[in-house]
Amino acid sequence: MLSPLPASVVSRLAPTPSGFLHLGNAVNFTLTWLLVRQAGGTLHLRIDDLDRARVRPQYLENIFRTIDWLGLDYDFGPTGLDDFEQHYSQRHYLSDYTAVLQATLAANPTMVYACRCSRTGLARTSTDGRYPGTCRGAQVEAAVADVAWRVRVPEETLVCFDDLWQGPVQVGLARELGDFVIRKKDGWPAYQLASIIDDVRLGVTLIVRGLDLLPSTAAQLWLAQYLPGMEAFRRVQFGHHTLISGADGVKLSKSTQASSQRGIMAEAGGPVVVYRVVAQLLGLPVAAASSLISLQSALSTARNA
Repeated sequence: MLSPLPASVVSRLAPTPSGFLHLGNAVNFTLTWLLVRQAGGTLHLRIDDLDRARVRPQYLENIFRTIDWLGLDYDFGPTGLDDFEQHYSQRHYLSDYTAVLQATLAANPTMVYACRCSRTGLARTSTDGRYPGTCRGAQVEAAVADVAWRVRVPEETLVCFDDLWQGPVQVGLARELGDFVIRKKDGWPAYQLASIIDDVRLGVTLIVRGLDLLPSTAAQLWLAQYLPGMEAFRRVQFGHHTLISGADGVKLSKSTQASSQRGIMAEAGGPVVVYRVVAQLLGLPVAAASSLISLQSALSTARNA
């Protein structure tokens, strides 16, 4: 069971429209919704669409349909595809990301270096997902085209925080992730940077994630201390739940979906499949998974016991 939740809970659902939402996404959405509603908090829908090459209208539409299928609601955010594109896309906040990045570089000019490495090349040279430091000493001009910007993570960097699910956590950031990207080759801000800025803008105090994102959480907590105006992110409380695997035992991911896969709505007979997994993660009786209302009631009873 989770540790007590923070006061004045503000959280978000933050899908990426790069594929149809799978069971893991649906479970995370439902978990987040339950915890926020049980605490009487505020929930945002924030769609992360900076990777424009992978965004598809059908993936965006699938986000709204999946939320509706699960029976969830949110307090702030887009009501549909057109509303999202016109008012909520991360494209509308590019100037914010750029301003923070420029201020950071002005204060820490040696913190960032340019990197020419490609994803394909890194996949061949790195077996654990950690950047091997190929371009760290290459002195590539940051102003040239087709380079990413990485931050130098000192070898001794240890990020420590109390996780609502896992308890005290320690992450050796250089060992787990290495020097990570904060600006992509196309000139757009990378996920680690943009996510911090967006969460602070929304006033987020609670983030629910899968355990696979633990290195990303560590990276963002470490990076936030160097980003002007982003101190509030260091006070966010995190809960990292165990991962959901497919029938083959492999972690579910939109990036590895076969073309025939159409997401959790097409693969499950109803949302009760999701509710059962959520009940298991929360340590609630299986009977509580019959509906969203019964899940909410069972969680309230358990938290007040």
